[in-house]
Amino acid sequence: MKLRVAAISFLNPAPLMWNFEHPPANHALLTRYDLAWSTPSVCAARLASGQADIGLVPIAAYAAHPSMRIIPGCTIASRGRVRSILLVVRGQNGREQTGMEGIRRVALDSSSLTSATYTRILFDRLWKSRPEFLTHAPDLDAMLATADAALLIGDPALLALEDRQAREQRTGERLLYLDVAEEWRRLTGTAWVAAVWTLSPEALAANSGSAAQVIEDFQASRDAGLAHIDKLVAEWSGRLPLPASTIHTYLTENIWYRLDEECLAGMELFYRYGAECGALPTAPQVKFLG
Repeated sequence: MKLRVAAISFLNPAPLMWNFEHPPANHALLTRYDLAWSTPSVCAARLASGQADIGLVPIAAYAAHPSMRIIPGCTIASRGRVRSILLVVRGQNGREQTGMEGIRRVALDSSSLTSATYTRILFDRLWKSRPEFLTHAPDLDAMLATADAALLIGDPALLALEDRQAREQRTGERLLYLDVAEEWRRLTGTAWVAAVWTLSPEALAANSGSAAQVIEDFQASRDAGLAHIDKLVAEWSGRLPLPASTIHTYLTENIWYRLDEECLAGMELFYRYGAECGALPTAPQVKFLG
């Protein structure tokens, strides 16, 4: 029986998925894995409900399911500016003059789990504010019609950033675009981590799978993807209305794909701060497959 994989249909995981989507490696992998594509929050829900055995899930979801095991070596992270996690704030004057205390309501992208938690932590620890948070579909204008700030993640955030000047010309409204990963770095000095591959150990045992094989498959796919960035840029330039140069910079400079010690330090602070401000139920112990 194949292991069921919940994957994210955004640009940023594309290097992690290379071997699963491209020959010749995909021929062997598709005999061992079945893939289903969705958003980060749906990936987490599928893994939690048993509809998937492996998921590229937001790290916030791991706090609710600490029995899961993390596949070592692979992540969606950033060590600086990420571009695809934006807190967009209304107001002509910007943060430097008005502060963040004027924000009373924040609309959170309904595709988000982890980025919503990062946003809550930043308001609590960095901006010393506790606004009302509401969930909303990722539509910037509609979000800002009901809230003072909007959190966008993934491809909608990249597109909103690309449309920034055009929107200002259309509407006459100047918005403040905060990069959540940069703000996290400013607060903690650590990497911002969005998602990791997480696996149900019971599912692996039921499928008579090998932990070593799973680790090898997913790490090899990451390495192959990083070796084929130019081909990924060409593919995704046809899928998203973004310049090829923007996609290349995003995949090579904004996103970090190796789950290293800096990322683990960032995850530890995320869990501790999230539990302390009430955004997470507990601070889990990180456990790896192996």
